[in-house]
Amino acid sequence: MADPAEKTPPAGAADDVAGLSYEQARDELVRVVSELEQGSATLEQSLALWERGEALARRCEEWLLGAKERLDAARNAAVGSTAGTSGSADS
Repeated sequence: MADPAEKTPPAGAADDVAGLSYEQARDELVRVVSELEQGSATLEQSLALWERGEALARRCEEWLLGAKERLDAARNAAVGSTAGTSGSADS
C-alpha cells in the first residue's frame, strides 16, 4: 500500500498550475477531490491538497472565462457583420 505522503503535492505546487490546460487542471482537480473525500490524509496533507484544489479550480475558471469571452466576441462579430450587410435591424 502506498504511503499517503507520496500523494501530497510538494510545497509551492499550487504555483505551477498556470501552464495547465483546462483538461489537465480539471482532471487533477477531480483526483484531488477524490483524495480529500477518502479522508485518509493527515491534516497537513489535507491542507496541501485543499490549497492545490483551490489553485486548480481557479485555473479552470480562468479557462472557462476566457472561452466565454472568445464566444462572446465571435457572436458580436457575427451579429455586427450580419447587421451591416442586411440593412435591417432585428427588434
